[in-house]
Amino acid sequence: MRSRGLDLEMTGWYQVAWSGEIGPEQVVPLRYLGRDLVAYRGKDGVVRVHDRYCRHLGASLAHGGCVVDDGLRCPFHGWVWGPDGRNVSIPYQGRPNKAGRLHTWTTVERNESIYIWFDPAGREPYWDVPDMLAHTPQAASRQFHPAWPDGRAFYPDLHTHPRIVIENAVDLHHFRFIHHTAMTPILLEQRTEGPLWWTRAGFGRGWAKHPYDADGEVRSDTMSTIEIFWTGLGVSMNVEHTAAGVRVVSINVTPVEDERCALFATYWIDRNPGDLEDGTYQRRLAEAKALLPGDIDIWKHQIYVESPVLATEEGALFRRLRRWTAQFYPGHTPEPAAGGPSPTTASA
Repeated sequence: MRSRGLDLEMTGWYQVAWSGEIGPEQVVPLRYLGRDLVAYRGKDGVVRVHDRYCRHLGASLAHGGCVVDDGLRCPFHGWVWGPDGRNVSIPYQGRPNKAGRLHTWTTVERNESIYIWFDPAGREPYWDVPDMLAHTPQAASRQFHPAWPDGRAFYPDLHTHPRIVIENAVDLHHFRFIHHTAMTPILLEQRTEGPLWWTRAGFGRGWAKHPYDADGEVRSDTMSTIEIFWTGLGVSMNVEHTAAGVRVVSINVTPVEDERCALFATYWIDRNPGDLEDGTYQRRLAEAKALLPGDIDIWKHQIYVESPVLATEEGALFRRLRRWTAQFYPGHTPEPAAGGPSPTTASA
């Protein structure tokens, strides 16, 4: 059995919204990581996230609070809290209260999404959120349709352990039974570098029969492959190259309460001439979005097994992934950001 509450104390970046959900000068309530939060888009267009309750007398800044030039104004007595969480004005006093300060969350807006940084030890971010459409050569060389508003799916109350979602990165055999592939994909490469986990797998008999080039190296072409990246336990990216084109899928799990998570899925489909008019984009998006519900149906009834009984070929990868995830829990030392183990190659 695991210790209760550890899911709420994992170091990393966590998605808390999509950019399109927080419009100009809009204020929204959030609850993640066991905490009540308030997010707003300031007059400068920047999204900021604070703890929700006014330090004066505890009013909710997310319910009736409004954006003003200097920050966020409390609906109860008009105290204004600046972007750094400091009190900047009290309407019935000539000076602010310098002692009061809202906790302010380090926030990044990227990938049409809003992320916050959490570290139980109070450390500043020691890695960044990747630009998902520029992270791999096959994605960076293409143009993509925006994900907002149709290219997203939200599961706000998923009763699962976050590591169950993460372990899909090494669970290649589930593709046959959940996603109905003709055969298990072939693990081509896998490596870790600090907070990054990366896996590349090939689908189909072409990869099963010929995974190597003439020099004995893993083939570098990307057709019928999937690259899976995790940056910490909260942010993931799948880059899939199919006959129809390239799609990038982000599946991000954010703890809400102990044993409850929210899952944000974002889908980018590469752009081709006329694909909106002839329905190709809509068909490809629907095909991509149809895959995740099969996993969700398993996860919501699944328990996390601390000492699983594994097939021989699974053991090394699962153990390695679990050693990697341990660095994000309290009491563990982060791995270095670079210089991790060399890529490993495996065949079926």
